[in-house]
Amino acid sequence: MSAGHTIHVVPSDTHVEVRLGGSLLASSDRALRLEETGLPPRYYLPRADVRMELLRATSFHTTCPFKGEASYLSAEVDGRTHDGIVWSYEEPKAEVSDIAGMLSFYPDRTEILVNGEVLDT
Repeated sequence: MSAGHTIHVVPSDTHVEVRLGGSLLASSDRALRLEETGLPPRYYLPRADVRMELLRATSFHTTCPFKGEASYLSAEVDGRTHDGIVWSYEEPKAEVSDIAGMLSFYPDRTEILVNGEVLDT
């Protein structure tokens, strides 16, 4: 990490749901909460708690200097493709290895509920 930049990954004792339109994409009681300097908290969900049959890998990748290379997935819901609304770090840097293979959803492109309350974007 660079001076002043921190990332904390902690188990969350909350119930997290992700919806797109009227469709439930994920429901988890096993989310990890990632807190990073300058960014709002993000929830990472195990793939077993996500409706993977609705997601399709994209060829898009980005690199974060603190977490590593992110890959993206699109959702197919109600006959419509929602591009790149989910990301994952398949082989993250050692400091954040707990999020390896877990999925995080964009809160401005999906509705994320944490214990029934909509997550602020």
